[in-house]
Amino acid sequence: MRRSRGAAAALALSLAGTALGVGLGLAPQAAAITPPVAFTADPLATWQPDGVVWALAEAAGQVFVGGTFSTVRPPDGGSGSERSAVNFVALDAATGAPTSCELSFTVGSGSATVRALALSPDKSTLYVGGYFGAVNGTPVSSLAAVDVASCTVKQGFRPAFAATVRALAVTGDTVYAGGDFLSVAGQPRQRFAAVGAADGALKPFTADADEPGRAVEVTPDGENVILGGDFFTVNGTNTHALAVVDATSGALTKSYAGFIETNSVVKDIATDATGFYTANEGTGGGVFDGRIAVNLNDFGQRWRDTCLGATQAVLPYQSVLYSASHAHDCSSVGEFPDGQRHHLLAQPTTGTGKLGWAPDTNDGIGEGIGPRVMTVGSKGGVQYLWVGGEFTTVNGAAQQSLTRFASAGDTGAPTVPVASAVSFRPGEVQVRWRTSLDLDDSALTYRIYRNGAATPLATVTADSLFFKRPQASWTDTTAAAGQSYTYRVTATDAAGNTSALSATASVTVPTTVEGYPNQVRADGAQQYWRYDESALPFVADSSAGGNQSGTHLNAPALRQAPGAVSGASTAIGFNGTDTQVYGDTRQTVGSTYTIETWFKTDTTRGGKLVGFGNNQTRGSNQYDKHIYMTNNGRLVFGVYTGATRTITTSGSYNDNQWHHVVATQGPGGMTLYVDGAQKGTLAVTTHENFSGYWHAGGDSLGGWPDRPTSEYWAGRLDETAVYPTVLSPAQVQNHYALATAPADSVVQVPAAEDTYANAGAPATNYGTSGSLAVRGTSFYASYLRFDLPAAPAGTVLKSAALSVKTSTQSGAGTTDTVSVLPVTGSWSEAGTTYNNRPALGGPALGTFAGIPDGSAVHTTGLTTASVAAALGGGYGLALSSTGTDALWLWSSEAQANEGTPQLTLTFGAP
Repeated sequence: MRRSRGAAAALALSLAGTALGVGLGLAPQAAAITPPVAFTADPLATWQPDGVVWALAEAAGQVFVGGTFSTVRPPDGGSGSERSAVNFVALDAATGAPTSCELSFTVGSGSATVRALALSPDKSTLYVGGYFGAVNGTPVSSLAAVDVASCTVKQGFRPAFAATVRALAVTGDTVYAGGDFLSVAGQPRQRFAAVGAADGALKPFTADADEPGRAVEVTPDGENVILGGDFFTVNGTNTHALAVVDATSGALTKSYAGFIETNSVVKDIATDATGFYTANEGTGGGVFDGRIAVNLNDFGQRWRDTCLGATQAVLPYQSVLYSASHAHDCSSVGEFPDGQRHHLLAQPTTGTGKLGWAPDTNDGIGEGIGPRVMTVGSKGGVQYLWVGGEFTTVNGAAQQSLTRFASAGDTGAPTVPVASAVSFRPGEVQVRWRTSLDLDDSALTYRIYRNGAATPLATVTADSLFFKRPQASWTDTTAAAGQSYTYRVTATDAAGNTSALSATASVTVPTTVEGYPNQVRADGAQQYWRYDESALPFVADSSAGGNQSGTHLNAPALRQAPGAVSGASTAIGFNGTDTQVYGDTRQTVGSTYTIETWFKTDTTRGGKLVGFGNNQTRGSNQYDKHIYMTNNGRLVFGVYTGATRTITTSGSYNDNQWHHVVATQGPGGMTLYVDGAQKGTLAVTTHENFSGYWHAGGDSLGGWPDRPTSEYWAGRLDETAVYPTVLSPAQVQNHYALATAPADSVVQVPAAEDTYANAGAPATNYGTSGSLAVRGTSFYASYLRFDLPAAPAGTVLKSAALSVKTSTQSGAGTTDTVSVLPVTGSWSEAGTTYNNRPALGGPALGTFAGIPDGSAVHTTGLTTASVAAALGGGYGLALSSTGTDALWLWSSEAQANEGTPQLTLTFGAP
């Protein structure tokens, strides 16, 4: 176990003001990682034992490693490179390689092990506890002292411990030990004892416990000793798993009867200048497994972190508490629900909220616990956090039982953002993305690029954690109606590590407001999943708040068409077995709310359409406020008030047609609507109050009436929204009507032919060159032909826009204005040269007022009436300039043109 962290705590206090000054959402300006975290999450190459590491200590640039193992090998596991290391190895703090200090801890019968390492205050002596009978052949009995400078056993230190020593703490003149022993040097001492630091002579200190001791720490003032373990009494007084005793006599200073559950034990204790911290392991479901902070001034609790997952070690360092566990459920403190195990965590010493540091191991060999011990080593001005245990991987790569992380050299880039773009009204595009994951940076900087430009259009900072990946967004208010745009996003951490560009998100700006989504937003939806994404696993929130995004589970089918709402919006398909969408953000639901979605199915196995549950990827054990379908196609809206309370439709809706369902609850009770009509009410105004996540497509249904065969939905969903208010009957009917109203349609038409004319080569044809060029002097002009569709029945052309893309050559852009003109003469791609070029008409249909260098897509609106007159036939355009700065574009033959040159036509009701 580790010793008092007084020096580290003092430094931590001096930095506290700085750490507190880093607010959420603000990107750090200088640190390589997000303060107050002190270490990267990038594991460094480290020699690895072939067994379990139980103990770590550091002195003079060396890290001492104790455990149950026989050899160590290089990080790459190179064959023939193993070295003998019998339960102990000394490694260089900076390189992770063995030093010249070699000690073997053995026993005549049974299996020897090293379980505790502690240094004298001046770090000249290393004390080693465990179960062993000799060190390099020198007889000892489970506790030895080693001279650090010479790496030799101190012959004059020979205390006789009759059983395993599991914990050590050292002052200038005393070594405190905890473990399984019942006697020391033939004198009764039950599980805790103290001996002289120089000679090992037994001291009067008596703190007898009835069960094993596992942790011991001395308070920074030296007056008290903190004990942890399995015990229920100390010196005959009830105090389970934790006690504070006098450092000289062992008499109880503070007992903790009833403070810790009877089937939870303390595995580790660590101190800083303000308090001490316990690591607890529980036996049985839901038993206290987390961490406790206790103040030194009164030995009273500061906070208790009730995360579940067998905490093995705690280490306060610079105002951050690092912990080793296999935490799998932190829902009790408002964080991640039961599910994946997380083995390394960090939180402020002032509270339970987790920080943005989350490297990970696996459970590993032996008991399947994972990491068990931590210490900080220093060399060359760099601090190294060492972690030992029984794991066999670190961050997914093979590495056994030992790893380390540095205070500098952050090299890990954030994950690639998953982006989408949407436009509900003219002149506005909302770019949304799931915030990225960086294991040592919670504050990241995002850059948004439009139309392939090399320079970002905007920069946004946002926070994320491994269990909280909220949606971030930025609104482009310079987007023109009727034009198409592409957007990509990158994430950068404080050290400058940058992710790859996100996949391209495309959008066409409507020329009029889209009725249905605009009304959902106007009516106050706080979560709105439209399911228009083309890539897993991000489900964008299209509500005005835009921070309740979702995550796909097990790859539901994306972009199912047609969707429920007229227009280009698509639906999502669920398989009825294991696919669903769950919310990224933990929340609570108030006394008034509305659930709304569209659905289409022919299932005869039922399933949950939408509901609220306390878990994400696992089936919830608390669940209500849901809409589900019975096997015969009836819809049920239910809440739990201590008993299930439901409204069920009389009709069935598994007819493979789109239907609209809305469920509300508020002061007036519960109401269920289908296709705009009320189908039932119930005078119930309460529901089960818990924190959780919205689900679409499946979650638990055990215990509910007419429970379907499947808890998962087989069919399509669209336009799922949740409101913090009760929608009125008029609002519900309006939504139903708006969804079926005609919507604008968008047609994108690539160039059928394109070429350019060059006065410098008057007889040359450039129809297959892959490039287009425009200049006034000397003359270049580009010619484009489009085969225009006729307007769909009942619609007219509402807008037209031309998109082109600059090439990658240097100086492809232009400072001159480029005009889009009608072509009046005949021409063909294969036959046009400067000598026979067609005549140009007027006036200009649109203009590009200069185009910057850098390969990117650029769009200009065209005169709608002129394009409308040519619908249903061929349409010729020319790009012309009067200046001297040439513009170079990709032609339709170029692979890099991304569909340009292209016309975007928007049709809608007259």
